[in-house]
Amino acid sequence: MSAMADSNDDKTPITVITGFLGAGKTTLVNYILKEQNDWKIAVLENEFGEVSIDTGLVAESMDSPEDLITMDNGCVCCSVRGDLIRTLGQLAKRRKDFDAIILETTGMADPAPIIYTIQTNPKMSDHYKIDSLVCLADCKHIEQHLDEIKPEGNVNEALQQVAFADKILLNKLDLVNEEEKKRVKDRIRSINKFAAIIETERSKAPLDKILKVDGFNMESILTVDPEFFDEDDTNKKTHNTALVQSVGISFKGNLHAQWFNMFMMDLLRDRAEDLYRTKGLLSFHGQGDTKFVFQGVHEQINFGPSQKPWAADEERINKFVFIGKKLDRAELTKSLMECLYKEEAK
Repeated sequence: MSAMADSNDDKTPITVITGFLGAGKTTLVNYILKEQNDWKIAVLENEFGEVSIDTGLVAESMDSPEDLITMDNGCVCCSVRGDLIRTLGQLAKRRKDFDAIILETTGMADPAPIIYTIQTNPKMSDHYKIDSLVCLADCKHIEQHLDEIKPEGNVNEALQQVAFADKILLNKLDLVNEEEKKRVKDRIRSINKFAAIIETERSKAPLDKILKVDGFNMESILTVDPEFFDEDDTNKKTHNTALVQSVGISFKGNLHAQWFNMFMMDLLRDRAEDLYRTKGLLSFHGQGDTKFVFQGVHEQINFGPSQKPWAADEERINKFVFIGKKLDRAELTKSLMECLYKEEAK
C-alpha cells in the first residue's frame, strides 16, 4: 500500500460524472452551470462519435465557452488516457482561473482508469484531487443496463459505474411509480450500499451534495453509517459471488501492522481486478492513539494516519468496506481477524 497524506486543500477538485447513455449527464452539467454562481468551473467532455452534439448545449451555459474542452477522439478511460493527462496539464497552468473541474464521461466509460490516472500520475496528483464520483442512474432503464450480459471477458459498464460511485443520482423519477422506484433503489443498494442515493427529476440535484463535498478522501470511511457493517438477513440467506456487491466488516481490537500489510498485499495480488472500491479504518498495536485510514481503487491504495486520533474513551473498532465481484464476506472476515495482534486475538 502506498502511504499518502490527504493534504488536498490546495488541489483543484474534480467531479467525475458517469452514467449510461441517456441518463441525463449533460442535462446535469447544464443545470450546475446555470444554477451556481459561486465557483468558476471548467468542463471536460468526452464524446464518443464524430459529432459533439452536447457541446453546444453546454457551451451556451458557460460564461467562458473556451473552458469547454471536448476530447472526441475516443473514450477517456481507454485510448485517450494520455489525452486526459495532456488536457489537465494544460489546465493546470490556468488553475487560478477556475475553482473546480467537471469531467463528464461517455456512457460507456469505466471510471477506474480515470481515477487511477489522476491519483498516480505525479503531474496530475500534484494539482488535482478527485472530489466526488457521481453516477446518474436512469430509474426507468437502469435495471435493463445492469442486467445486460456482456461477452466473456468484457465488463458491464453500468455495474461498474454504480459500484465506483460515492453519489448516485436516481434520475427521471417522474417516469416510474413508487413500486418501481423502490425496486431500483434496492437493486442499487445490493451493488453499492455505501453510496448516497439522491433522488432527482430532470437532473436537478442539490449542488451542495455533489460539488466540493470531498467525498473521495480517505476520511470518508469515518462517515459510513454503522448499520452498513452489520450482516443483514438478506445477505445471510442469499449469496451470489458472480454479482457485484458491497461488504462491510467491523470488529474490535488492534491489528498487527505487518500481518495486515501482508494480507492486503496478497489480496491485491490475487483479487485486484475484482475489487472496485475499498475503504478502511484501522487501529494498530503500538501506534498509540493514531487512527489509520485507507481507500483504494483496484490495486491502487492510499493509506495514512487520520486527521482525527482515537479519543480516550473511544472503542477501537476496525471497519472495512469492499465493493466488487466474487466477495466472500465470511472468508474476508476470517482473514482480517487473523491480522489481530496475538494478545488481542485471545
